[in-house]
Amino acid sequence: MPSGARKWFTLGSSALFFALFSLEAPFGRFSSPWIFTLDGKVSWMMMEIVSPICFSYSYFTSPLGGSTLSTRQNLLAAAYLTHYANRAVISPLMTPSRSRSDVIVLAAGVTFNVLNGCLIGSYLSSPDTQTFLSQRSSAIFIFGMLLWGLGFAGNIKHDMILMDIRRKSSEKKDSANNGGKEHYAIPHGLLFRWISFPNYLCEWFEWLGFALAASATPSFVPLSFADLLGVFHASASSFFPTLTPPWIFLFNEIVLMFPRALRAQIWYRKTFGDKFPKDRKIIIPFLL
Repeated sequence: MPSGARKWFTLGSSALFFALFSLEAPFGRFSSPWIFTLDGKVSWMMMEIVSPICFSYSYFTSPLGGSTLSTRQNLLAAAYLTHYANRAVISPLMTPSRSRSDVIVLAAGVTFNVLNGCLIGSYLSSPDTQTFLSQRSSAIFIFGMLLWGLGFAGNIKHDMILMDIRRKSSEKKDSANNGGKEHYAIPHGLLFRWISFPNYLCEWFEWLGFALAASATPSFVPLSFADLLGVFHASASSFFPTLTPPWIFLFNEIVLMFPRALRAQIWYRKTFGDKFPKDRKIIIPFLL
């Protein structure tokens, strides 16, 4: 497992966590009309397809890989590739329309997916992971995979609700001239009753299950401010050594998606005013 990539991938996302509270990633409802934009569906597919390609390359050719991959390794690989088959191909092809996306978003997405795909692929195919999985409790492994499946299904189901809004938007575009702008509405149904971004929450549960099945839970000790500063200068191999790529993926998803969800929640309330449910939370029912 490339420790340098593991370290800086985690630290880079941590830095972006704070920046994204004040910056709007220019895609979707926050897209900006300037010259360096691409068709939303094309841009999305270009940046997401990179992940399964890099994962597959690393999984099957990584120098860390063993000659014989176990059933559990292959099940986890299939789960990863299934997610991205939907995310990179099936979902965008089913989506009637997407707002134009900034080339900066494409570049950032490609960078993230190259790093994540290579890290997860090389981790899953490593002899250490094969040994760990052979000793992993069947109950924990099965629970993790079931949680992955429930999260995956929930993510798709709530995305379908959002697609229906886009579908109605496309029908309106066919019957009226709205300048090509995307139509947004308040989603309803299932977990949308309580939170604005159940698709995000389900995806977090999906990768939590994946991490539980694929790796031991990381262990952490409380760090002082001086210790935190020392993390940047520490060797890559000593950087939170129990923090493996599956857990880094979950961590990165949370720190990169939550700021956008918060800003989108503010946008919803500003755009729809009293029509927006006052008691609807952002991403955790009844709490946050």
